[in-house]
Amino acid sequence: MSTTASVETRPEVRQTQCFIGGKWIPAASGKMFPTMHPATEEVVAQVAEGDADDVDLAVEVAREALEHGPWATMDARERGELLFRLADLIEQENDELAALETLDNGKPIRDARTGDIPLVVDCLRYYAGFADKIHGQTIPVRGNYFTYTRREPVGVVGQIIPWNFPALMVAWKWGPALAAGCTVVMKPAEQTPLSCLRMARLAQKAGFPDGVINVVPGYGPTAGAAIVRHPGIDKIAFTGEMSTAQLIMREAATTLKRLTFELGGKSPNVVFADADLEQAAHGAHLGLYFNQGQCCCAGSRLFVQEEVHDELIERLAAMNHTRKVGNPFDIETEQGPQIDQAQMDKILHYIDLGLQEGASCVTGGGRVGEQGYFVEPTLFSGVTDEMTIAKEEIFGPVLSVLKFKDEREIVERANATHFGLAAAVWTRDIGKAHRIAAKVRAGTVWVNCYDIFDAAAPFGGFKMSGMGRELGEAGLQAYTETKTVTVALA
Repeated sequence: MSTTASVETRPEVRQTQCFIGGKWIPAASGKMFPTMHPATEEVVAQVAEGDADDVDLAVEVAREALEHGPWATMDARERGELLFRLADLIEQENDELAALETLDNGKPIRDARTGDIPLVVDCLRYYAGFADKIHGQTIPVRGNYFTYTRREPVGVVGQIIPWNFPALMVAWKWGPALAAGCTVVMKPAEQTPLSCLRMARLAQKAGFPDGVINVVPGYGPTAGAAIVRHPGIDKIAFTGEMSTAQLIMREAATTLKRLTFELGGKSPNVVFADADLEQAAHGAHLGLYFNQGQCCCAGSRLFVQEEVHDELIERLAAMNHTRKVGNPFDIETEQGPQIDQAQMDKILHYIDLGLQEGASCVTGGGRVGEQGYFVEPTLFSGVTDEMTIAKEEIFGPVLSVLKFKDEREIVERANATHFGLAAAVWTRDIGKAHRIAAKVRAGTVWVNCYDIFDAAAPFGGFKMSGMGRELGEAGLQAYTETKTVTVALA
């Protein structure tokens, strides 16, 4: 555990109620639920526990704002100006929002301050610039007719976000939805509602009309399920776990809602012997241990060509031995706690399975300390494709290293999973890099880098890692419907 003295001050928790129709109101039931600081296991706030009644109200005001309020007649450029204003306000409150993320999620303050919140600002500004560039086409058709298309907002959208990047997931969802002219009913993860609620207050300050953005904190089986089932919601955007997405698909079938999912992964990260090993080691380390391993695209299957396998293991082990795990408010901390007790227990269970199935634990393998949900940066060698830790998503600081011989075998092994979110390849051979990138079944492939994100670059998964895309122009498509208009000219 880190013992440095450069510890940041905790933020004040200001917003804890539902935000519906521009008003801060308690849940209709009067219920509250606790949100905790995972580094100390202490309750930091009681938050309104929304359910179906609150969702009903949120959908009602969102529909009114969509069809009859000032949002309905606001031109696209004005929508963009509001998004720019929101981005500016978030940038001004970077330090406070970052501290709120650290308090609620446990991620290191330096990551939240220099990574998460700046990416939020960048995403909102990207879509602010797109607001007045969503347009249709004129189409030459047979006969004396004039035909054109319009791209109109899909309607009221329900957005359900995860706990691993709370503020950033708000931006990924709000940005394209608001640029397209939709209205929003959002449920943040019950573990991390605070930054979403704070951003709703900043959106109100930016001037978004009442009812355009609504936040109903609560639990998945109640508030989340109510959003999915509600006949007044036109689209669901969900980021989270695969089995929850399957449940959402079943529940949404009766209303045929539009759906987009960004789900889990078991991403292959392939290092060839001709790679720059120092660069590859740092990339592989970042690709797994960043955000406590709680990344859907984490490079959790590290395939290393046998000629350099042992050397890369040594480099990774050395980085783990010096990694600073501890108080996330300490600016020297590199790894904070896992999100909660359940996640920590799940990770420790997978570590036990790895040992039972014959993998070698090179570093870590246990809990750090007795308070907080800290897990040692764990590195397994001798992992084979059939082991549980090589097949199932762990979502924690556990890296599995698998040995391979040549290019012919690696694509088949990399694709031997029902996931397909991300992949990476490290090599100095540009032809090899392109061959691997073309053959790997993944929505994102990084070459000689890892975890490079930009608001302009689409992100999403193949196979059971999701459907649809977020970010980039592709991220807008799910928030618009295309209407064809044909006018007789005779």
